[in-house]
Amino acid sequence: MTAPFLTPVAELAPAYDLAVMGSGAAGLVAACRAAAAGLRVVVLEKASRLGGTSATGGGVIWAPDNPLMSPGTDSPGRAAAYLRAATEGAMTEEEIDWYLRTSRRAIEFLDRETHVALRPLDRPDYHMEWPGAVAAGRSLDNDPFNPADFPGAPGLAEALRPPTYLPLISMNERDHLHGASPDPSLLQRRAVAGVRTMGGALVGTLIATALERGVHLAVSAPVTGFEAHDGEGWLVRIGDGSAQPATLEVHDVLIASGGFERNEALAGSLLRFPITPIGAPSNTGDGLLLGLRAGAMLAQTGAIWGVPVIAPDGWEYDGAPTGRMGNVEMTLPGSITVNAAGRRFVNEAMNYHDLSRVFANVDSGTSKPANSPAWLVFDAAYRSRYPVAGSPVGTVPEWMHRAETLAGLAEAIGVDATALAVTVRRFNADARAGVDAEFGRGSTEQDRHLGDPAVGPNPCLAPLETAPFFAVRLHAGALGTAGGLATDLDGRVLTPGGEPIPGLYAAGNCSATVFKDAYPGGGATLGSAVTKAFAAASHLVERRASYRRIHAPTP
Repeated sequence: MTAPFLTPVAELAPAYDLAVMGSGAAGLVAACRAAAAGLRVVVLEKASRLGGTSATGGGVIWAPDNPLMSPGTDSPGRAAAYLRAATEGAMTEEEIDWYLRTSRRAIEFLDRETHVALRPLDRPDYHMEWPGAVAAGRSLDNDPFNPADFPGAPGLAEALRPPTYLPLISMNERDHLHGASPDPSLLQRRAVAGVRTMGGALVGTLIATALERGVHLAVSAPVTGFEAHDGEGWLVRIGDGSAQPATLEVHDVLIASGGFERNEALAGSLLRFPITPIGAPSNTGDGLLLGLRAGAMLAQTGAIWGVPVIAPDGWEYDGAPTGRMGNVEMTLPGSITVNAAGRRFVNEAMNYHDLSRVFANVDSGTSKPANSPAWLVFDAAYRSRYPVAGSPVGTVPEWMHRAETLAGLAEAIGVDATALAVTVRRFNADARAGVDAEFGRGSTEQDRHLGDPAVGPNPCLAPLETAPFFAVRLHAGALGTAGGLATDLDGRVLTPGGEPIPGLYAAGNCSATVFKDAYPGGGATLGSAVTKAFAAASHLVERRASYRRIHAPTP
């Protein structure tokens, strides 16, 4: 990889005002905010490419009452009412007010002082039935990003972590496909040009901004430890054999190194149920463990950013097992999701975060997961219309089960055949009527958003009646963990006694989500990360300015 703008570990400056651990959206937003105030900033990424899970995901930011929304479509009062309902009172009034004010300031900063190009999505909040919900605008998408537009950062396209499976289209473009495949010629042109979209576009524009602000970026630079130094800073150690060891003297440290979902010991100990992770393989909890050594407290460690996942054996990303979100396939008409008993157990069109929890429900009779394994079942008509997990329409990959009859399919996947037949018969009758009497699929605006508007009377329902029939295994998955280091509203890492650790901050999935394990709308993951990162950087900027004022020479 050739990226001259990267700084080798051996060539880093001996001292910085701020060291950021991790190069995802949280770390880069903090770096850009601090550098805009004149601070000397270094971003340390342990992987060989920049971007973390942010670069592999959708890149959407949920920010209610943001300045990019159409005037009059939202208000602080309306947004506050929605957050009260979304978090069931878990967020205090102070926290709600903080999020609304700070997320707005963060979006204003990104829009006015960086190369990030955001635009509102026509995507409804995930619970339109709650007070204060809005039909569009709170979720912000990224315009496609072409690294060639930034000649001052040669090699930027190669330096970015590649997407895991998301195509080179914006989220707005994806939403308007309604499950159809994107234009292959468009994908080819963008691939040849090195264009990035979604999370890759967000990270790319942040990196371009950081470089213009003088931020140093280092890859293959794992932080192996840090310790308090002289009462006013930290000594940060870098290197584990894959990079030349170095020690930096810094005033502040921001941990933004991602979650711990790829650490089997931590995930097995802290999460409520087993998950299939689909984020960056580098998310092994390094920041969480280093924070603990520094005296940090943990919070909400059982929380995840949940998704249903299709993950056939052998699928890998960067050498680690992976999968892809299956919520669109579950929503589109002509499919159902069943458990081993052959029965549907959920409204398949509900938001992906809430879906993941239902997979982990426990059977009271066996004390085992009631809905794992789960199966996406569909017919030939569905297969002729929609791609499944990226497989082209009409193809039957080896990981997709196929049978000429429902009974044969049930036998192939180990599902009760009689129950499956009854389930499909009942669903088909409901689909023809356009009303899911069992779970209400397609009855709400948020359900219908990812349905197929060409299908009526319900864009989420169509009967399964055309042989052959197909099935694909579904898993409870996660974009990342959502709990970790406890922080205050300024992003300062807290001790078990609730006191901030001087000069130590955290943001993103290594820290506890601001939404208290709720998921109010599309982009809540990055909404939490970006807002906390902006708050942390703003606080340390003011703290650093106060320090300089106090220690300025007397005239």
